[in-house]
Amino acid sequence: MRVLIPPAVGEHGQSPGTGSPLRVRVTALFAILAALVGWATVSGVQPAKAAPAAAPSFTNPVNSSGPDPYMTYYQGYYYLMTTPWSGPLTMRKAPTIEALKQAAPVPVFDDFPADRCCQVWAPEMHLLDGPNGKRWYVYYSAGTGDIESQRVHVLESAGADPMGPYTYKGVVFGANDWWGIDGSVVTIGGKQYLTWSGVPTATWADSDPHIYIAALADPWTVSGNARTAISAPTLAWETRKAPMNEGPVALQHDGTTRIVYSASACQGPDYKLGMLTYTGGDVLSAASWTKHPDPVFQRNDANGVYGPGHNGFFTSPDGTENWIVYHANDSAGQGCGSSRTTRIQKFTWNTDGTPDFGTPVAVGTQLAPPSGEATVTHERITNRTSGKVVDVQMPNTRDLAVVGQYASNDAAWQKWRFVGVGGGYVRIESLHSAKCLDVLDHSTADGAFVVQYNCHGRANQQFQWRATGDGYHQLVARHSGKCLTVAGGSAADAARLEQRTCSAGAAFQWSRA
Repeated sequence: MRVLIPPAVGEHGQSPGTGSPLRVRVTALFAILAALVGWATVSGVQPAKAAPAAAPSFTNPVNSSGPDPYMTYYQGYYYLMTTPWSGPLTMRKAPTIEALKQAAPVPVFDDFPADRCCQVWAPEMHLLDGPNGKRWYVYYSAGTGDIESQRVHVLESAGADPMGPYTYKGVVFGANDWWGIDGSVVTIGGKQYLTWSGVPTATWADSDPHIYIAALADPWTVSGNARTAISAPTLAWETRKAPMNEGPVALQHDGTTRIVYSASACQGPDYKLGMLTYTGGDVLSAASWTKHPDPVFQRNDANGVYGPGHNGFFTSPDGTENWIVYHANDSAGQGCGSSRTTRIQKFTWNTDGTPDFGTPVAVGTQLAPPSGEATVTHERITNRTSGKVVDVQMPNTRDLAVVGQYASNDAAWQKWRFVGVGGGYVRIESLHSAKCLDVLDHSTADGAFVVQYNCHGRANQQFQWRATGDGYHQLVARHSGKCLTVAGGSAADAARLEQRTCSAGAAFQWSRA
């Protein structure tokens, strides 16, 4: 925001002119005032200036528990997935980083039979070309609960919405009985490849996890039975607590492909990031990959950051900045559990084209948000009759969750964002779930209830904020022309919202703040 300070008296103005005694006296008066202003300035007494508006900022962590994070920015929103340990798989969605910190993990897939019920780890979402066009594919690790049963599984979205819905496609290894976790996808030379953490033996217990790569026949199945180990935990910094290479993820810049991976055991504070570089030639040849001799991102005791790793990358909304997302602990003894939180920070590039991730910043450090991030406001919507606010009732991250009213408590499920959709209408998004206010079943009937539902852009999720002329507004549903109100004009907590033929009554009137 710019603050315009008016010029001092006489600074830019013209003389009132001459010709009458009055004008002469006014001219003299202005001369005296100008002299006084000049004396005040020389003496150090300056006119007060308005303080500049504070630049937006955020602090890490992004959540209170979030191991193995993966994050992307797509069509105006950040999306974040982390290890849920068991089903369902969830995703956080928000238009800003500060809003993402308040967003809830929303279930996007909840089908976990016995063969993939447990130890659900490290989901990643990738937008890839599939047989039916662009689709989101989620790769995650799961098994029966025995570490030896861990495999990489794949989901496919029905359309181009990262929030799904998703269907299960299978184990990505196809007929190959390979142990594996932490699947990720990289496209090189127009071909898709899977990278993951696997072992060269039949069982996990018999060897140390390596980084593997294999060609994909389609986004959910490797091609044939060829796989190549492109990294093994052989360097001293890769073997703290236990030898380990895991969590590979691609980083591509200026025509060069790198794979950044996690090394050493996550149970200790020396979990860190290493890096491989593709040097050309056969992607499936180990000789085409070189390992950086030193870790590229590791603990910083001065900043109180331990075990930073299992990362992903995303680009700022305007495409000008590169960001790393990773998990870390606040103390050296916290280990490999739920204490790990998601953090993000910007990184840059060295003159030789390699990434410079810097050092992990301390929790609580003020950071500027990614460049190009929108300015967004979430507000409470208050009913005139009851003085209570629009509230999503439990379970409040699910589709079809009941929307009613409740005494204001400043919770995220009571805060809403009005997003213009054209024609004087808006969709109304929940800060908590990123889902939209929705008239149930697209009904046009009086008494149809209001719920939240995944935003889909149809008219039963579009509303006009129509002024009543006295500072209040009606919410008019586009598909029905009817107004949102509290059922029965009730003042009770948990009274449901519904649509009815518009009335001038106070129960049909709302305010925002």
